Amino acid sequence: MLTPKNLQYPELDATDLEILKVLSSQGRISNAELASKVGIAQSTCLTRVRNLVEGKVINGFSADIDPAALGLELQALISVTLRAGARANLSDFMTQIRSHPQVIQIFFLGGTEDFIVHVAVKNSDEVREFVLAELSNNPAVANTRTNLVFDHFHKGPIA
Repeated sequence: MLTPKNLQYPELDATDLEILKVLSSQGRISNAELASKVGIAQSTCLTRVRNLVEGKVINGFSADIDPAALGLELQALISVTLRAGARANLSDFMTQIRSHPQVIQIFFLGGTEDFIVHVAVKNSDEVREFVLAELSNNPAVANTRTNLVFDHFHKGPIA
């Protein structure tokens, strides 16, 4: 999803940043426990979290599921460069590609490549099939480069 350039985020104070820090590592924490960790009243905490959600600072709450638990043992990052004439339809390409169940993330880039598509699949045959069927056969795609993921680390922007 491309972020609108004119989106205005609320100003964040030290308490908001502390709430975000706790939520980024403990997304299922209760409001009572969050309020206690941050050192504010439960009602204040609830209001602040609600304001962070309404202000689009928090985009949602979700479970971080290990793809391997679903039999998706292999992940790959596929760099995609579109043909010059197809760059007018970047949003259409992104919408089309992210609709595939193999796609975990898609990054729209500035630089040599236009996108990085992150996929989780059962094996290398499924990576190959995805690249051939969904990218190489796509008339908008000029070229691709596939890198296998051996391991990765992820955390939110709050340390």
